Amino acid sequence: MTHALLVDDDTELRTLVADYLQRYGMQVTALADGAALRRALPDPRFDLLLLDLMLPDANGLDLCRWVRASSNLPIIMLTAQGDPASRIVGLELGADDYLPKPFEPRELVARINAVLRRAGSRPAVDAAEPATSLRFKGWAFDRLGRQLCSPQQVMVALSNAEFRLLCAFVDHPRRVLSRDRLLDLTRAPGVDVTDRAIDLAVSRLRQKLVDPERGPELIRTVRGEGYVFDADVESGA
Repeated sequence: MTHALLVDDDTELRTLVADYLQRYGMQVTALADGAALRRALPDPRFDLLLLDLMLPDANGLDLCRWVRASSNLPIIMLTAQGDPASRIVGLELGADDYLPKPFEPRELVARINAVLRRAGSRPAVDAAEPATSLRFKGWAFDRLGRQLCSPQQVMVALSNAEFRLLCAFVDHPRRVLSRDRLLDLTRAPGVDVTDRAIDLAVSRLRQKLVDPERGPELIRTVRGEGYVFDADVESGA
């Protein structure tokens, strides 16, 4: 699994980018400032750095120079300053690509793949858009609209944690997912999640997915292993 390090002081953008890339099977570690980046590197587990130009405690160009002085880690600069001069300076300091904000998430995916190919790594993700409308055992899940509809056509409200958890399950149906794996798949920037929190979120989601007319629970506990989403998942409107 490709592991991206995302550094941006915009909390909402960090969450959106991390959630989007995780849907493509990437692992994302999100940080808010330059100091956190300096603590995180050097670390061989990272395959790519997504670096904001303007951070509260550091200049992204200085950080790019610092990273490049000791590492060949691929770097994509993310910035609202998309003028040619800024792009040229960033590339001259060692950035591999430069993406101005606001950007289309699918373009970010394409640029990540291109940078990793040039670096000699395999592409990070499938460039095809992941299915957003899904069905399983009579349920309808609109991932883009964050809507879950029961077989009885009742809308079921999901918390942020429950939404991320359901996304993880529908992306890995009928596979046992350990708590550690669920932590990786549902991690949100700036939020500390524990094993106990995962168990509670699974319990709440399991209760919301109860359908007495259609038999056993959709989320099963596998003792000593984790949890499994016991349903086939299909794309559909």
